[in-house]
Amino acid sequence: MKRTREIEKESEIKSAIEELSMLIKLKPTGDNHDRTTVHIPTKPFLYVCNLVIQVLDKIGPTMTVLRQDIDQNIQRLKMLCDSDPSMYSNLVEILKKEADEGGARKGASCSKASVWLARSLDFTVALLQRLVADPGQEMEKLVEESYNITLKPWHGWISSAAYKVALKLVPDNKTLINLLMPKDETYDTLKEDVQTLISLLVPFLEEIHSVLILYGLDKLKST
Repeated sequence: MKRTREIEKESEIKSAIEELSMLIKLKPTGDNHDRTTVHIPTKPFLYVCNLVIQVLDKIGPTMTVLRQDIDQNIQRLKMLCDSDPSMYSNLVEILKKEADEGGARKGASCSKASVWLARSLDFTVALLQRLVADPGQEMEKLVEESYNITLKPWHGWISSAAYKVALKLVPDNKTLINLLMPKDETYDTLKEDVQTLISLLVPFLEEIHSVLILYGLDKLKST
């Protein structure tokens, strides 16, 4: 409950910045080039993903499909992590275990959940980058461009069709920016926060994707 109350006091973007900053401070030292020794804390990863859901909620019903997908994947990983917190505290260990057992690419695996969560964060980064770079651009175009470069390559025709319909329901830029801004803050402050978040999230995602490549998960597609 503590984290929920904290999120209510500040913006989702500021909360994500704090979480990622803490991850960097607590990151174990070691060989950063050895992907087998990478440590990606599972619960903080899921916490950041949950903040993305709250940002998507502000965009409105157009993001319902993506929101539900993220939530289901969060719950799948959370259930496993809660079953043995010490064993599954590192996301990489979850991926390794499923790969060793031959179940990483089968059914509702946690490996597949991790792939789609990472891609959802990719989408969020792309959208926020475009939003602050060109706030005058139509929101529908920004969402479509972000979707095309992050999620569409991995979606089958059913998922792509659902997103095409959803694009027609996006709010305008001004509405979304106002929803993202905490009270008593300016657009310049929001822009600075978004740029800080992106600077922290991009290297974090690069590390996750490098591990997904290591276990042959980076090319997974949906229907």
